Amino acid sequence: MARPTQSRAKRTSTPRVADASIAEAVGHDYPPTDADEIGDAVPTSQALAIVEYLSPALPGLTLDDIDAVERYVGKASADATKRAYTSDWRIFVAWCDERAMPSLPSAPAAVAAFLAQEADRGVARSTIGRRLAAIVFAHRAAGLIPPSEQVGAAVLDRALRGIRRDKRTQRPTKKHAADGDILRDMLRGIVGEDIRSSRDRALLAIGMGGAFRRSELVALQLADVKQVPAGLEILVPFSKGDQLGQGELVVIPDRPRIAAVALLRAWIDTAAITEGPLFRKLTPQGRLTAKPMSDRGVALIVKARAAAAGYDPSLFSGHSLRAGFLTEAGRQGANPFRMKEHSRHKSLEMVGEYVRNHELFRDHAGDKFL
Repeated sequence: MARPTQSRAKRTSTPRVADASIAEAVGHDYPPTDADEIGDAVPTSQALAIVEYLSPALPGLTLDDIDAVERYVGKASADATKRAYTSDWRIFVAWCDERAMPSLPSAPAAVAAFLAQEADRGVARSTIGRRLAAIVFAHRAAGLIPPSEQVGAAVLDRALRGIRRDKRTQRPTKKHAADGDILRDMLRGIVGEDIRSSRDRALLAIGMGGAFRRSELVALQLADVKQVPAGLEILVPFSKGDQLGQGELVVIPDRPRIAAVALLRAWIDTAAITEGPLFRKLTPQGRLTAKPMSDRGVALIVKARAAAAGYDPSLFSGHSLRAGFLTEAGRQGANPFRMKEHSRHKSLEMVGEYVRNHELFRDHAGDKFL
């Protein structure tokens, strides 16, 4: 089938300095990094169909050539990022439609008005930053100059700075970490030896013991796991910090308190898994499928098992397992460099928060006179 000819505004080589300024103004990094704040997208006919880039027709290029390029370009962004941008873009398109205004391209003043209304509705500062990221992404995907780089972008920059100042007292809500005590409560709350109980116990123990991200957990294959006398060696084929897939090795020692090695072995034996995804979806009736779990499924299990253990499920998320390892390691005085190595963070600064929280009262300057 022939491709319809598409016309679009010519992109310029304008430096992307404005984007960095705007990102700083709202205190938000591009692209979004916290999957827990990303809802499921519900694409509509007007929503952005994440068309990362459609190359113009060039003499000598066949349709197969163009298809191959687009297929790989479509893999340049993480699925969570695509879902977030699609959802945010849909919201912006609906806002524009109500006012009979074009959404693509959109003027800086229009985007500023949209974000101001979002701020008035009480939308979090980080979410407002993500909304803007989606709008910028959509324009670039269509080959258009984004509002943040257009003539008149100053009004958008000033509006965002005003939003930041207005919301400077707003603190992000952090989910609770499933530290050692909480995780053991959650594991004890899982009763029975059925396949669902076995899977959930292994998922919680491995997730916390390996300081895994949700996306890493659901991407694990049985072939990625190797049991050695000292514990487990798990190859993470790719992750947020390793988008090119060079692979990172995570080791979990065989210890009795969480017993991650024994619980994973029990899950593999119960499910009789010989190849394929390590953590799999179950039907509502408890039948095993060949499909890997979704990252959202991990979050739902953490919440459900926290509730069963007597905790408020709204305080927990899929990230609670990863945060739980770092929180407990910091409490136990673990070496920050080893913590960074295990959690695969890019900088010590990210790990430092967990350590500082437990050092505040240790060797306090006022210990001898307060």
